[in-house]
Amino acid sequence: MKKIVFMGTPDIAVPSLKALVENGFDVALVITQPDKPKGRGQNMAFSPVKECALSLGLKCYQPEKIKNNSEAMEVIKSCEPDFFAVVAYGKILPQEILDIPKKAPINVHFSLLPKYRGPAPVNWAILNGEEETGVNTMLMDAGMDTGDILLTKKTPVLYKNAGELADELAISGAELLIETINNFDNITPQKQDDAKATKAPMMNKEMGLINWNNDACYIERMVRAFTPWPASYTNLDDKKVKIFKTKVYECSHNQKAGTVIDVKKDSFIVACKTNALEIFELQIEGKKRMDTKSFLAGFKLQTGALFS
Repeated sequence: MKKIVFMGTPDIAVPSLKALVENGFDVALVITQPDKPKGRGQNMAFSPVKECALSLGLKCYQPEKIKNNSEAMEVIKSCEPDFFAVVAYGKILPQEILDIPKKAPINVHFSLLPKYRGPAPVNWAILNGEEETGVNTMLMDAGMDTGDILLTKKTPVLYKNAGELADELAISGAELLIETINNFDNITPQKQDDAKATKAPMMNKEMGLINWNNDACYIERMVRAFTPWPASYTNLDDKKVKIFKTKVYECSHNQKAGTVIDVKKDSFIVACKTNALEIFELQIEGKKRMDTKSFLAGFKLQTGALFS
């Protein structure tokens, strides 16, 4: 039985951890980020991976740092793992840690490397209008997603938002991880072409502000790329409005970008630099997320109103 040390933190890593257990691997240790304060009450919350690990009866370890940490080295070494399985852990592992497994440290990365190296590959693939993305398993080195590729599985992006696409890729990644470990000795690693590499840095809330002077197609992608987090937003009457579901509305107009040019029963349309955007789901400051029909029932939005 192959012995695994699993490292991961967010929801997207959970299917891989479950798959390892369901496929009979000996998950000797689960390493995840320390508990963090969450919500208005700032109560300490477990990571999704920790919650999953505890529900499966697995041992958890949550070091504050992984680099230059002699305790972490000893804890991991004592497991005598055949493989590391690393899925969105959130820290770069030093070479001294990567050298511990008898076979290999394997990472599941949610893009088609060398495109979108970094912590937010799903978001950037959507934002940049990629027609397809996917999952790679790779050998880990001390760089940021620079290791040799093992296996690849492609997925069409279509009109999925980041949450939907991440859920789909999480399942694909779990399947690919199991296939990689089971067939490891028969896989020939492939070097990445560093000249084709692109970066996928972490998103932040400030990046979500909509500039209506952009093309409607770009804003539509932006909304999907930022859903569910950190959310695209705009302002109306000094109130922040988060936008979650839209569709490009092809039209010619002479309105200022950000102007409401039509209000329908279930949606409203906002002028962009080119074409317009039809809004179907949103959240106005102080209220819950809702469909536009519910929003319009309580907020008398008029043609000519200006989002900024």
